[in-house]
Amino acid sequence: MNISPPVELQENWNRRMVTLAFPIILANLAQPVLSLVDTMVAGHLPGPWSLGGVALSGVLFNFLFWSFSFLRMATTGLVAQASGAEDGALVRKHLLRALLIAAAGGAIIIVLQKPIIEIGLALLGGSEAVYESAVAYASARIWSAPAALGNFVLLGYLLGRQRVMISLALQVALNVLNLAATVTLVFVFDWGVAGIGAGTAMAEWAAFIAGLLIVRPFSAGQPLDLRDLLDGAAFRSLIAVNRDIFLRSLFLLVCFGWFARSGAAEGDAILAANAVLLNLHGITSYGLDGFAHATETLVGSVIGARRKQALRRVIKAAFLWSGLVALLFSLCYALAGPTIISLLTNQEEVRAAAVRFLPYVVVLPLISVTSYMLDGVFIGAIRTRELRNSMFISTMVFLATAYILQQVWGNHGLWLGMMVLMLARAATLGLKLKRIFAQL
Repeated sequence: MNISPPVELQENWNRRMVTLAFPIILANLAQPVLSLVDTMVAGHLPGPWSLGGVALSGVLFNFLFWSFSFLRMATTGLVAQASGAEDGALVRKHLLRALLIAAAGGAIIIVLQKPIIEIGLALLGGSEAVYESAVAYASARIWSAPAALGNFVLLGYLLGRQRVMISLALQVALNVLNLAATVTLVFVFDWGVAGIGAGTAMAEWAAFIAGLLIVRPFSAGQPLDLRDLLDGAAFRSLIAVNRDIFLRSLFLLVCFGWFARSGAAEGDAILAANAVLLNLHGITSYGLDGFAHATETLVGSVIGARRKQALRRVIKAAFLWSGLVALLFSLCYALAGPTIISLLTNQEEVRAAAVRFLPYVVVLPLISVTSYMLDGVFIGAIRTRELRNSMFISTMVFLATAYILQQVWGNHGLWLGMMVLMLARAATLGLKLKRIFAQL
């Protein structure tokens, strides 16, 4: 008599987590390379105002585009759950509905580009020279809006289907094109800061078109029922999920926008130094997000299949491996941080300020890892209301803390406020974790 162990015991969730996460980490780390390339090129243009302008524009586009990051998150969770339930038709509907929202959002951004750029940059502050550089960059890059939002959807779909190697290939191609286009436009055609924005926009469009050719959402072999696709109830449900994740992302971006604006008040050199350090933290974020995205995918699939014990093992594996990776990031920045900073800018004043505040970036991975993993769990479970409420509370805590601490310790206070933000996110989500198991 052949007695097999339960399927939960047959599966090695540590291996599955690592197999999914590391290609995702590589793909995710390729994303902030866009900002790193922009920062590196701007850092070698005359004067700190070029780097400051790209930094402020980067905050604007992070706020603008990442306000739509719900497209990636919701698509991953919904597609993962539909895949776990083995419903191929529903998987395709989730993809097409998200692409429709991305197209509409991108079109609105382009139509409203003038007030978006002018008002957004004015709110972020900075000197007149920094503002002029920021406008030049933003006016070129904003034309990539439909592609940037569409790339969120395609990434979410690929992650939800666990097709991580394709996602990695697209991100590598995106960054190779970005580097080539940016360097050519800036140093060959002498477009200056505008060339940095245009190069990034060209790369984003190329990646989106390539992604569509690979995913083929409009394949002739798959009949499309528009009435079913545009079903009112389904769209309302999708919009409700996207609304909650949008608000969650908006609150988070408010925190980073406040951080950038408050840093600008400390002077152009501090603003530029914070931009360099936030790029390092961005690399950490994308690295940890590799495990968060893998967690979303695996949590969604086991919930779709109604497997409670497997869910526990997925969460345990996520925290184990993400903690190890966070430790590696901290060690890397502790040992090589000054060298990395020197590669990103040749402005001595900026370098000195960045090295002075580097210890905060060294510690942040260990503080923030729990919040990233819990985000992945709640997104995969499509518990978006809890995500929204948690981020709102954390934002209020951050704004109050950062304001008070900056009055006392200046830029040191801002970085301490960032640490408080990460701790608040982890605490507010951790208190609600049991609700996910209760739904199975």
